[in-house]
Amino acid sequence: MTAGSISASRKRKRVNPFRIFLYLFIILTALVWLVPIAGAIFASFRPFSDTVKDGFFSWPRSLTLDNYSNAWTQGDILRKYWNTALILVPALIFTLFFSSMVAFVCSRYSWRFNITLLALFTAGNLLPQQIIIQPLFQFYNRVELPSFLSNSGKLNGSTWGLILIHVAFQSGFCTFVLSNYMKLLPKSLNEAARVDGAGVWKQYYQIIMPLTLPALAALATLEFTWIYNDFFWAVVLEQQGSDRPITSSLANLGGEFFTDDNLIAAASMYVALPTLIVYLLLQRYFIAGLTVGAEKG
Repeated sequence: MTAGSISASRKRKRVNPFRIFLYLFIILTALVWLVPIAGAIFASFRPFSDTVKDGFFSWPRSLTLDNYSNAWTQGDILRKYWNTALILVPALIFTLFFSSMVAFVCSRYSWRFNITLLALFTAGNLLPQQIIIQPLFQFYNRVELPSFLSNSGKLNGSTWGLILIHVAFQSGFCTFVLSNYMKLLPKSLNEAARVDGAGVWKQYYQIIMPLTLPALAALATLEFTWIYNDFFWAVVLEQQGSDRPITSSLANLGGEFFTDDNLIAAASMYVALPTLIVYLLLQRYFIAGLTVGAEKG
């Protein structure tokens, strides 16, 4: 073995203190995130009496599925899933559709106000939602809808009211991400399409959109989680508890003087399940959408 190879071998075996610190930090952070989740899963299988008597992290006397059965019936989980789907699916489709059109115009064409329009959409993310509660509530109370679209006869208290507010608040972020993604695509694609006689609409949905699928999948995963987990607007704009999404079911399980934490833990598993399924299904596209452009100069 030569002196050069021995020196290289020693360098490879040399311990890097920064790397050790980085690994310890990652492990500690993962544990901080996993302990509450593991505790909730553990509690969801325990009778509440055991938890009260022995403590939250004590060794279980028995395990049961009664909490899941009671949470399903008392929280009306199936109906809440349906209410959530009625809000989430249209809001997600409209948000991605409208955002992709604005991003296409701002990124693929040069005109006087494209940067201003993009900045306007992005600035909407900086507005705290709580600021517009009062004017939005009054506006929704003044907009009337047919009875088959709203139980209250107004935009306030209707599913469409929640859909519109989600589309309005989520479009800015999606437009910003999609426009940056589309800027990475060569402009020659549009020029070749125009030479072949393709109009603006055909360039949008036949050329650019298929190439934007990784970014759309990443945004769909994020937007699904954000809209699905919304509780604020569901409580403010939906008067009837039976029409509220699944996040409200956790609040309904809490009593005024007594709360069964194990029951709520089981209901939380029902609430978290759809987001886990969506992430697992779109994980490959989600990671591809986040890492695109990482090696660009």
